[in-house]
Amino acid sequence: MNYGSLIKSNLHTHTAFCDGAHAPEENVLAAIEAGMDTIGFSEHSYNGNDAIFGMKQENVSLYRGEIQRLKEAYRDRIRILLGIEQDFFGGAPTQSYDYVIGSVHSVLLEGEYCDVDLSRDAVLSYVERYCGGDIFRFTQEYYRNVAAVADRTRCNIVGHFDLVSKFNEGGALFDESDPRYLRPAFEALDALLEKDVIFEINTGAISRGYRRTPYPAPAFLHRIAEKRGKILLSSDSHNKANLLYGFPEALQIARAAGFGSVLSMTPDGWKQIAI
Repeated sequence: MNYGSLIKSNLHTHTAFCDGAHAPEENVLAAIEAGMDTIGFSEHSYNGNDAIFGMKQENVSLYRGEIQRLKEAYRDRIRILLGIEQDFFGGAPTQSYDYVIGSVHSVLLEGEYCDVDLSRDAVLSYVERYCGGDIFRFTQEYYRNVAAVADRTRCNIVGHFDLVSKFNEGGALFDESDPRYLRPAFEALDALLEKDVIFEINTGAISRGYRRTPYPAPAFLHRIAEKRGKILLSSDSHNKANLLYGFPEALQIARAAGFGSVLSMTPDGWKQIAI
């Protein structure tokens, strides 16, 4: 099967309005060149607690205006959607976006917002400072937030479910088979499976050299498949070259986990694509 031809959309795209490399229009042109039929933009929402990743407040209206302009300018060539990636600790309004990705990027420990995906050294520093050196206390706090992310953000899509494992390639920081890690993770996953949300298979950490496999890990994908959860593919693209990065491999991983289809946004709306 030609897996590479199945999915022609990506809804998790970042641009220079936030922490991406290129302007939105550059991404649109790259999407058209790649044969995509839908591209969704999902900048990190303004978050007064996290100036590193979130949009600056003055960029929010500029972002919205530019995506609306591109929708009209390219309406005959590609479907363009205006989305937002709403952080667990973000509070910006999201009602007027086409869709919302709900994500957890940090945990709040003793009054400090501790990013889980900033750097390996930062994570280890937080664990030492606030968790007595016990990284499982850190991951447990992360999954406590993940369990509530759908209620907190009112999202349609759950972003990078196990982002806390970003720097754990090859078990560098902890054993992902340890019950102290898996128990709170599965509890969070089961809580989200009770909601009407879609889980993304996210290849972003692969394109940026942190991981060899997408989020979520196979154990979590198997649980989602067993409970008939919904999935889609996303590249979490921060570079126009990576809009469909790793999708053929991600589709094979989805099939191995027990999925017979994945959701894809098309010009006619959501469709289940058989794999």
